[in-house]
Amino acid sequence: MNQLKTLALLALLSGVLVVIGNTVGGPGGAFFGLIMAAVMNVGSWFYSDRLALAAYRAKPVTASQAPKLYRMVQQLSQTAEMPMPAVYIVPSPAANAFATGRDPHHAAVAVTEGIMKILPEDELEGVLAHELSHIYNRDTLTQAVAATVAGAISWVAQMAFFFGGRRENQGSNPIVALLSLFLAPIAATIIQMGISRTREFAADASAARLTRNPRALANALKRLEASAQSMQLGGNPAFQPLLIMNGPARDIFSNLFSTHPSTRDRIQNLKRVEKELSDRENNAILNSMGF
Repeated sequence: MNQLKTLALLALLSGVLVVIGNTVGGPGGAFFGLIMAAVMNVGSWFYSDRLALAAYRAKPVTASQAPKLYRMVQQLSQTAEMPMPAVYIVPSPAANAFATGRDPHHAAVAVTEGIMKILPEDELEGVLAHELSHIYNRDTLTQAVAATVAGAISWVAQMAFFFGGRRENQGSNPIVALLSLFLAPIAATIIQMGISRTREFAADASAARLTRNPRALANALKRLEASAQSMQLGGNPAFQPLLIMNGPARDIFSNLFSTHPSTRDRIQNLKRVEKELSDRENNAILNSMGF
């Protein structure tokens, strides 16, 4: 299912690039958009992890450099029966984390210096389990490809505005250029948002089952949201869907186009998982007693 979602996302985002190319340069521009989409798709498939890590200036660390963090990732990977990803630290006081990579054998987990300072060990473990769930489900490929192509769409839209929507043998069309500038990035955001919210719910639930401690992740989300009120992680906005916590929605419009569910909804989802785990444990106890 995730592979089909990835292919659908690639096709939709690529289509937006082709449409913008046609708007700027007619059939020739459409062909250029098609070529650019192909290059971006192939490039993001193989180099998405490097692009995301570079966007946030993440640095690789070893077991000796970050023993507690490294041990957590190692233990969670063993419990999930998946290859251990590379471990990175982002030199930023903002509290956040993300995972990237095209598959579990080519993946990385990155956390900021800030998140390691504000989260207690059990909550940090919940965050790491969330990111490992993205890797296990191959969400990281979808995230990074979407971010890369969406970034390209925004860039091409700006070029369309700069050149005034000029077509072959025609004058400039500033109205078309303005529509390209504003509508193309919105279209890319909506496409990203289409799968992003359900993916975050699924990763939260998987992390809760992996650690068997849904409340720790719920507490971490509360703490991260409070921290984001005062300090957000910089970098290319196109890569924000990779983060475990986006900046807070300041109005109805920004919340409508958020790639993440609200923290309140995510916590409610975790409470349902907590009840599910509790019921399962109680049933196991009753069965062991012969009831």
